Amino acid sequence: MPDRTKTYDVLIAGGGNAALCAAITARQAGASVILIESAPKAFRGGNSRHTRNLRAMHDQPNSVLTDAYKEDEYWDDLLRVTGGNTDENLARMTIRASSGVFGWMQQCGVRFQPSLTGTLNLGRTNAFFLGGGKALVNAYYLTAERLGVEILYDSEVVSLNMDDGAVRSIDITYRGFPETLRAKCVVASAGGFQANLDWMRQHWGDAVDNFVIRGTPYNRGRVLKNLLDQGVAAIGDPTQCHAVALDARMFDTAVQRGFELQQALSDLRAGTF
Repeated sequence: MPDRTKTYDVLIAGGGNAALCAAITARQAGASVILIESAPKAFRGGNSRHTRNLRAMHDQPNSVLTDAYKEDEYWDDLLRVTGGNTDENLARMTIRASSGVFGWMQQCGVRFQPSLTGTLNLGRTNAFFLGGGKALVNAYYLTAERLGVEILYDSEVVSLNMDDGAVRSIDITYRGFPETLRAKCVVASAGGFQANLDWMRQHWGDAVDNFVIRGTPYNRGRVLKNLLDQGVAAIGDPTQCHAVALDARMFDTAVQRGFELQQALSDLRAGTF
């Protein structure tokens, strides 16, 4: 149960990679932290649980990758795949900061596969998580719990309450019951709206009828919409996306969730969750 009488130093709205990194970092700095995850525990992690690798700048070979991948090459690759639709200052800041992620992630329990060889030619650029995205988020959640981060599952953010331009409290439903939580700082890291087909339809029209949501069904954009409705500045193009080829017979999210739940129950019984 959340502590209604407490004002947390940091409240994190979201439960994926960005949210967990923020929660762990804040707690390591001595802050009291609570993290709000809309999904049940078995489906925690947002789209991060569906990922498998990352790219980070490094000036020489390391324990994970076979050779250097420097800033300018990383920037050129990013510029090419985005067709130039990239903020250079923000991108370069992110690229430079990425150089320290391997050690930090390993300290948080994340493990990496040996470098890939063969036709993919990714052994120098892409570090793959041992166990994929599910293992990544499980390692982060375990670290957060050990550090004392409070975690609420099945908790939907209803409203972020602004006071003089800053969010000081949020209204949530916790397992179906309304709660209000207060914090000195709120981090909104609840993902986008790719699982909200009604919102997608505003930008894509009837094409959404053929969309298959391969990631989490919980990214419905409620936190983002609430902030936009309160006048927070928007940035970017809502029609931009990371599109991947999928089998036309792909299950929709409701059916897929049933299969994932069966797998989660099997993992729990086997003690591997």
